Order: sequence, then C-alpha cells, then structure tokens
Amino acid sequence: MFLKPTYYFDCATDISLEFLNKHKIKAILLDLDNTLTTHNNPVPPKSTLEWLDKMKSAGIKMMIVSNNSAKRVEPFAKELGLPFVSRGMKPLTKGFSEAIKKLEVKKSEVCAVGDQIFTDILGANLKGIRSIFVFPIEPESGFLFKVKRVLEKPFLPKR
Repeated sequence: MFLKPTYYFDCATDISLEFLNKHKIKAILLDLDNTLTTHNNPVPPKSTLEWLDKMKSAGIKMMIVSNNSAKRVEPFAKELGLPFVSRGMKPLTKGFSEAIKKLEVKKSEVCAVGDQIFTDILGANLKGIRSIFVFPIEPESGFLFKVKRVLEKPFLPKR
C-alpha cells in the first residue's frame, strides 16, 4: 500500500547506523519541518546536530528534500552542511528523483525520512524507495495540518 511506511521510528535521531547497515541503506533523503526541527524553526535541536554528525562520520549520504521554498530550506541546510532540494513537490517524485541523481546512489540504497504520510511516505513509495515514518516533533497549530493529521490516523504505525 502506498500510504504505509516501510519502517518507522519515534524520531529521526532514533535511526541507528546499525539499522542502516543491516538494511544496506547508504543515503537518506530527509524532510525538514517536524522531522529535523520544529515547523518553521531555523535552529536544529542539539540531538539532530549530533545525529547528523554521526551519520556523516559513518559515510551516510544525506540530502534535505522539502516542499518549502529555497528561502526556508537553504539557510537551514547550510547550517547543517547538507545539500538540499527545495520545492520538492512531494508526494510527486520530482524532488526524490533530483536528490537521488545528485547523490549518485541507486534507488535500492536510499530511504526517505519524514513525518507526513500524504507527502513524505506516499512520495517515497511512489518513487519506489524505502520510506521511514517518524512522528512529528510537535503538533502543528494550523487548521489544514490538523485536518491532515486526522486523515493520516488510520495509516499511522502504533507507538
């Protein structure tokens, strides 16, 4: 099913090197808001920075793929030292295709990590790459986000 993640974790920083190695994952396509930091927050939490450093040290390739504009994504990506694709158009596969090409990896070596079923998970599954759902860092306050979260409930893994 296209709305079901391949794997899930409570948060991105719970994804271990052991897990990635076991599943032969060499590259991670990361969502930004509510996956790496809270919504519209320009500052990543310390735990995210430490996790990213650990992944980089182990040779894991990473790229941010976000539906946000470059104005939002670029400063954050620069702070993290990560390449990025903005206006990724998730759940369409455009952003994922661009990232895979830039990282020069095979689809079989990639996974996408995100907090939204209807964008991150659906897009990854449509692209034919593995998907990792992570629970949002914090609940969003906007009406449309609240509606989307209610609609996602039947497809969410149990915590």
